[in-house]
Amino acid sequence: MKLKLKGVLGALAIAALSTTALAETKLTIATVNNGDMIRMQGLTDDFTKANPDISLEWVTLEENVLREKVTTDIATKGGQFDVLTIGTYEVPIWGKKGWLVPLTQVDDPADLLPAIAGGLTVDGKLMAAPFYGESSMVMYRKDLVDAAGEKMPDAPTWDDIKRIADKITNKDKEIYGVCLRGKAGWGENMAFITATSNSFGARWFDENWKPQFDSPEWKDALNFYLELLKADGPPGASSNGFNENLALFNAGKCGMWIDATVAASFVTGKDSTVADKVGFALAPDKGLGKRGNWLWAWSLAIPAGTQKEEAAQKFISWATSKHYTEIVAAKEGWANVPPGTRTSLYANPEYAKVPFAKMTLDSINSADPTKPTVKPVPYVGVQFVAIPEFAGLATTVGQIFSAALAGEKSADDALAEAQDVATREMTKAGYIK
Repeated sequence: MKLKLKGVLGALAIAALSTTALAETKLTIATVNNGDMIRMQGLTDDFTKANPDISLEWVTLEENVLREKVTTDIATKGGQFDVLTIGTYEVPIWGKKGWLVPLTQVDDPADLLPAIAGGLTVDGKLMAAPFYGESSMVMYRKDLVDAAGEKMPDAPTWDDIKRIADKITNKDKEIYGVCLRGKAGWGENMAFITATSNSFGARWFDENWKPQFDSPEWKDALNFYLELLKADGPPGASSNGFNENLALFNAGKCGMWIDATVAASFVTGKDSTVADKVGFALAPDKGLGKRGNWLWAWSLAIPAGTQKEEAAQKFISWATSKHYTEIVAAKEGWANVPPGTRTSLYANPEYAKVPFAKMTLDSINSADPTKPTVKPVPYVGVQFVAIPEFAGLATTVGQIFSAALAGEKSADDALAEAQDVATREMTKAGYIK
């Protein structure tokens, strides 16, 4: 009996040791709380079954909080995370600082869309792999536009948007002509406002890095944005970011929503009450040759200094692979695969049937980070300026503009304040004397 008991205990001990050995590397992954990332977390059994020696721990955060956490962690070499979810803004800056590990195991890197891969490459090395890429576009309710006696052009102007929004808005029935980002943050309201301002011919800085918020183009752009949302936007628009507007649109409250192309799968998905009524159009223009759409990729990267680089390389390769895309397509349909990263996806005849596929690709291809607006600029970036100082500066300006949307100050006062802040910060940073 004793021998048998010893045998059982021995087997249990071996099993425990085996379990420990199999889970010897735990990756801590910081990510954003959007639908595609949440979906990925639910599909990681495929990865962990193939890599039983790697376990995954998720830290899922709201967009603004994620940016603050990962920036602090990497700048202070805190070592809290092994894989970071970062965007097209951070990658070139952090890559040049040596804060990121070049990726060496990405699945078929030649298949990545050149516009997206180019924004993630530093000195010829891919420093982050795109999980999904996006531009922005108009998502609209075809039934409400029809009922208003209007037709949405494939390439609308801002005048089209204002006219249609005015006709759709019915505040008594809680139907609002347009929903736009108003929540303060460089990646929230300032992403939208900066992309919009490009189409009005505005720019953050002139060729000598002098701030331009005192220009007539900025005055036109900000006044249009504020007046459009005040007339046709939902109550409390100054608190609405991507997720809040998504919820409003899916609840049938928005006639139009101009935002990330990646939202198309959600407004046509099972959680949308208006899924069969949604149409798509390019982001609007002002007739100046630039549309108000951005270019972005949420990407996975490895912070320099992690002790788990090999495991992190494996995970990122899996999460951004064509194999992962096929898993999502098999389980949830082609409309739900991460968009905007691979040429092969848009050549796939099954994906071509997805109603927003072509408009997404056209939107991505129409954004040029090297020539974002009408006049010359000294910076790269469509909805951001790729300098380290931008995140802090744009967050402050975003708070100023959000306060203007909330009615706490006029557009003129907001622009004057933004000009003062930008001039002070750019002088302090040495861009201007």
